Amino acid sequence: MISQVFILSSKGDHLIYKDFRGEAGKDAVNKFYEMVTALTGGQPPVVMKHKELHFVHIRQGGLYWVATTKADASPFTIIEFLNRLTALVKDYCGCLSEKSVQMNFALIYELLDEVVDFGYIQTTSTDILKNFIQTEAVSSKPFSLFDLSNVGLFGADTQQNKVAPSAAATRPIVSSQGEQGGKNEIFVDVIERMSVVIGANGVLMKADIEGEIRVKCYMPSCSEMRIGLNEEFSIGKSQLSVSLPPPSLLSGYGAAVRVDECSFHQAVRLDEFDTYRILKVCPSQGEQTVMQYQLCDDLPTAPPFRLFPSIERDSGGRLLMYLKLRCDLPPKSAAINVSITIPVPKGSLRLSQELSSPDQSAELQPKNKAVHWEIPRFPGGAQLSALFKLEVSGLSAASLQEVGPVSLNFELPKYTSTGLQIRFLRLSPIQPGPSQRWVRYVTHSDSYTIRI
Repeated sequence: MISQVFILSSKGDHLIYKDFRGEAGKDAVNKFYEMVTALTGGQPPVVMKHKELHFVHIRQGGLYWVATTKADASPFTIIEFLNRLTALVKDYCGCLSEKSVQMNFALIYELLDEVVDFGYIQTTSTDILKNFIQTEAVSSKPFSLFDLSNVGLFGADTQQNKVAPSAAATRPIVSSQGEQGGKNEIFVDVIERMSVVIGANGVLMKADIEGEIRVKCYMPSCSEMRIGLNEEFSIGKSQLSVSLPPPSLLSGYGAAVRVDECSFHQAVRLDEFDTYRILKVCPSQGEQTVMQYQLCDDLPTAPPFRLFPSIERDSGGRLLMYLKLRCDLPPKSAAINVSITIPVPKGSLRLSQELSSPDQSAELQPKNKAVHWEIPRFPGGAQLSALFKLEVSGLSAASLQEVGPVSLNFELPKYTSTGLQIRFLRLSPIQPGPSQRWVRYVTHSDSYTIRI
C-alpha cells in the first residue's frame, strides 16, 4: 500500500507530488531530501525510515523517484513499481529528464491517477493505459532522422553509416497525427555493463559482464518478432550443461559466445532457441527487456584499457604522476566519454599538467581528493599520456601510498564484450507502409578499477 509518490530533481526541486491516502504531510518530501543529502560516502540506502514513515526510492534520469508507505509493505514490490513507473514515463514522455518531467507534468499526473488507486497498484501495462490516457506528450525538440547534432551512445559519425541517432528512440510512443513520432520503427539494443579489476602487476583479477537485450517498439501492430542470436551461443560453464544445436547446424557464423546465466521475459517463446538460437516475442508498444545474461570471472577479449603508471617525488618536493593509458579496442572501434579518476594525497594543493592532446582536460578536485582526467574520444589501438605535477603539503614517502587505485568510466558504442550479435531481426506479418528496424550495441563501464 503506497501513501505518496513524488519526483525530485537532483537539487531537491519538487517536480511531481501525489498523495493517495493522506497519511503523511507534504513535509515528507523535504524530510526525504534532508536524509539523502545528510548521508556521506556512496549511494544512500534504497529504503529509509523516519518515525513510522518508510521511504523507498530509486535514481533514474538524474531524478529521485520516491514512494512512501506506513504499511508493512514489501520493499521489493515498491521498488519494482517505481521501476515500472519510470518505464511508463519514458514510454509516454520519450525520455527521463528534469525538463521532460516539467513539460509533461499533466501527463504524469494522469498516469499516476490510472496506475494507483487509493494506494493500491492497478496496472503498469503500457498497452492497457493507452486506452485511458488522453493527454499528449510535449517533446522538447522534434525528431529528425537526419539531425545528427546530438548524436550520443548509438549515434553515427556520418549519415552514410545509416545508423539512427540516439534521439530516435527518445520520443513518445503515442504522438499526434502528422508528427515524426508516428513513424513505424523498432529498436533492438544490446547493452552490456562491465566490472573489471586489474592488479598493479597488470594481471586481470576480476571480470564480470552483465548484459541485456532491450526492445523499444513504435509499431502499432506487430504479431511476432524473431531475433536471431549467434549460432554458437552457449549457456553455462560447460557446453554440456545445456542443449546445443547439432554440429551440422553450427555453420561457424561468428565466434563462439558463452554466458554463465541467462533469463528471458515471460512473453518470449523459446521453442526455436535450443536449436536455432532464435527468440520469438510479440512486442507491445514501448520498451521491454526480452533477455538478460551474465558472464562471471571471464573476459572473452582483452580488457579495453591498460594503464602504465609511474609515481615519484621530484627534487622540488612535488609529487609526479606520469600515466600512459592504452586503448586495446580494435582499430575501427573507439571509446567515448572516457573519465579517469586518480585519488591523491589529502594534502594536495595545486596541480599543473601536461597532456598529450589538446582535446583532453584535467583538474584537481580537493573535495574528493582526486585528479579528474577526461578524454572525449579514445580510438582503438591508440595510447595517450598525462604528466601531473602536484604540490602536496607535508609530502612524505607515506603520501605516495595514498595514490590510487584508478577508476575509469567510459562508453563503447557498436561493441559488445561478450561478442553477442544479432544475426537477423524479422517481423511478421510484413508491416504495411515503410518501416525501419535498428540494432544497436553499447558497453558501459559499471566499475573499472586499476590498482597502482
